[in-house]
Amino acid sequence: MSARLRLGVNIDHVATVRNARGGAAPDPVRAALLAARAGADGITAHLREDRRHITDDDIARLSADLSIPLNLEMAATGEMLAIALRHRPHAACIVPEKRAERTTEGGLDAAGQFDHLAPMVRELGAAGVRVSLFIEPDARQIEAAVRLAAPVVELHTGRYAELAGEARTAELRRLTDAAALAAKNGIEVHAGHGLTYDNVIPVAAIPQVRELNIGHFLIGEAIFVGLAESVRRMRELMDAAR
Repeated sequence: MSARLRLGVNIDHVATVRNARGGAAPDPVRAALLAARAGADGITAHLREDRRHITDDDIARLSADLSIPLNLEMAATGEMLAIALRHRPHAACIVPEKRAERTTEGGLDAAGQFDHLAPMVRELGAAGVRVSLFIEPDARQIEAAVRLAAPVVELHTGRYAELAGEARTAELRRLTDAAALAAKNGIEVHAGHGLTYDNVIPVAAIPQVRELNIGHFLIGEAIFVGLAESVRRMRELMDAAR
């Protein structure tokens, strides 16, 4: 029996709805607290350069109000490093970020950006922030994470989620192999992006994966069933996979 799989709930798109009209509702911090009561093990929030959803105030309030870990998704910039060091969340997941993208389009090139990332990883770690690198399920990127001494990698499951049939099976094999390689090298493995009720079980069944971070689908499903129910149902599926 594998260890219990943790669920991190990303509340970015509660803030997207709020920002579409302005004002204070719906409140992503309220959503985070509700998700925690429904079974989330952590909360993820991506503070983007353009502040299109989560804001600096949201991060401050999440840091003050949460009793479960906060995972701050951040680009590898000086501005975001300073914010992470000020708030010292439980974890900081370094992600690629392009202003024109609607959502994160792929994994971080940890190998190609090694020299840029190395001082950030060191500084965050020295401040007690657990660093995660959001990468493709690729041996070269995992080897870079090992050299960077990153304690965690989060494998990008977006390609897996978009594929079907034999192509999806092949991508699942890539995820499985990458998780095994990372764990073999002492790195904790997380996964996320594009996961739904329909595709989560095979990823949740990968024994080395310790945490899934899921947001957009859960917030969308909450429109129909409520956030607590969407989180509880995902939690049930993840538990069934183990």
